[in-house]
Amino acid sequence: MPAQLVQRNNQPYKKVPVDTVTIDIIESALRNARFEMDTVLFRTAMSPGIREQHDEFPMIANVEGKMVVGQFGSFIHGFLQGYDGTIEEGDIFFTSDPYSVNGAISHANDWLMLMPIFREGRLLAWTAMFGHMTDVGGKVPGSLPTDARQIYEEGICVPPVKIYKGGELQQDVLRIILHNCRLPHWNLSDFNAIVAALRTASQRCLQISQRFGDDIFYSALDAMLERNKRAMRELIRRTVPEKKQHFEDYICDDGRGMGPYKIACAMWREGDKCIFDFAGTDPQSISSINFLLNEEMFKMFAGVYMIMVFDPQILFNDGFYDLMEVRIPAATLLKPLKPAALSCRTHALGRIFDVLGGLLGQGSPDFLCAAGFSDSPHFMYSGYDKNGEWYQLYQITFGGIPGKPFGDGPDGHSLWPSFTNVPNEFLESYFPLRIETYETIADSGGPGKFRGGNGLRIGYRFLEPGEISIHDDRWLTYPWGVNGGLPGQRSKKTLVRRDGSQELLPSKVDRIKVDAGDLLLSDTWGGGGCGDPLERDPSLVKFDVEAGLVTRAGARRYGVVLNDDDSVDEAATVALRQRMASERGPKQLFDRGFESIDELKSRCKAETGLEPPQQPQFVHWTQRGAV
Repeated sequence: MPAQLVQRNNQPYKKVPVDTVTIDIIESALRNARFEMDTVLFRTAMSPGIREQHDEFPMIANVEGKMVVGQFGSFIHGFLQGYDGTIEEGDIFFTSDPYSVNGAISHANDWLMLMPIFREGRLLAWTAMFGHMTDVGGKVPGSLPTDARQIYEEGICVPPVKIYKGGELQQDVLRIILHNCRLPHWNLSDFNAIVAALRTASQRCLQISQRFGDDIFYSALDAMLERNKRAMRELIRRTVPEKKQHFEDYICDDGRGMGPYKIACAMWREGDKCIFDFAGTDPQSISSINFLLNEEMFKMFAGVYMIMVFDPQILFNDGFYDLMEVRIPAATLLKPLKPAALSCRTHALGRIFDVLGGLLGQGSPDFLCAAGFSDSPHFMYSGYDKNGEWYQLYQITFGGIPGKPFGDGPDGHSLWPSFTNVPNEFLESYFPLRIETYETIADSGGPGKFRGGNGLRIGYRFLEPGEISIHDDRWLTYPWGVNGGLPGQRSKKTLVRRDGSQELLPSKVDRIKVDAGDLLLSDTWGGGGCGDPLERDPSLVKFDVEAGLVTRAGARRYGVVLNDDDSVDEAATVALRQRMASERGPKQLFDRGFESIDELKSRCKAETGLEPPQQPQFVHWTQRGAV
């Protein structure tokens, strides 16, 4: 049964003409409201992941639930599919169960809250926000177990409920939820911060509507969506070929010693519609790397990627969604059946952007970006300090962003544009550790005319006994290069014990005990290079060497020879580039750094120090008895 909207005033809005200036004013006002939501949240939340790193996603939507401003696309569609109660004035809805909302959120750590905005008894708009909680219970601190086999091991999952009913907080419901979390005071603070952000957006929407009138507000939002649709229709026609394009990439392993896992996608255009088909993707994993990919969310991923690469002037919203069709086979890595575990879906989520780049660039090679949006590495550290107080850190780290046809990839940057790092001073003030190293890794970005961004090395010196968890990828496969560019460097994790002994750690691991004095060196991957490295301006290579981004030896991968004073030896550079060009084969559209998975596995131990993953074992789950 679909959700039932209860209104005191059922008079429909009138669609009226709105001039361009008014549309722009309303759109700007809504964008300001969206950023005000962020500000309210950052100043009142407690979790470092939200307050410092901005792992949260706000939005404002029209009465139909289509996002008009925001960052992550609308969650309303998935919510309405999974909720069968009433929607009334004063309600705020809460959920953390991905399966209940068709993947509108993708794991239990994401707390999604939605608020209908009413004016004079009628639904005027929606606002929503979700944020990543540091902990929601489950078998490991941080609630992201690498070895989980079912979602029930990953913490409390709340189906869609009215957490505020007619303006009144349902205290008992919230108390039960918080009782299952290791840091309930943090969760409560983050919960209240999200509520405050939603109410801020509601106030701003009401003020705008009061100023311009309800029908103009309604019509302006519709015009914003239609404007986006027109622009995206032209963009799809120009950039997506009718001929089917195919691309595949891999998640290196599942944290249980098996892998790689293939993500395959085909793309083509039929008229004005862009079609994505994930047939050929591996079956769902028995581990927690599954990603319940909501079709509407993928449309947002694809739209944002296309806009940023091809035409950044297009204003992003949900208006173009009916210009895309997304086909994801059930019981696969990207559409797992309940109760498959989902907590470590970050690897597939990041890899989706690399797959998109590989697809969209084939039709327009001049716009082809390399790989590097490969993951969103997580680091967790927890235990009891010398005073017997529980501490628990959740941190997102960053890798190298891919080289692109119009510039180098940023070094050590998030795949999400609004994410920031947690300041080292904050970490050292609130957690028993010291950051001894924080630097980009020279030469880790793939060489190219536009080099890939370097990966990041962080050295964590632990000051108290505890346990750590690591979630990362790209330790086996490389972030590939394009149009002659070379692959980026792999990720690596090394634990240096206080006695000087060293241990290579897997990229996905929980429950690693550390003592005071131990040091973790966390190296993330470098982005792939874009374009022929022999065409890179030698003066730029010289600058990279002086900046510590490329070594003197690494400069030779660009065919650049430096003198002792770091000036370019022009004659030697010309000679070296001519020799390198004659010795190499033809430039590759994609350079993955390996010929086949079997060949890659045969090199694994010698190159990484780790055993190669075994062939995945797939179990065909059913939903019988799963509730």
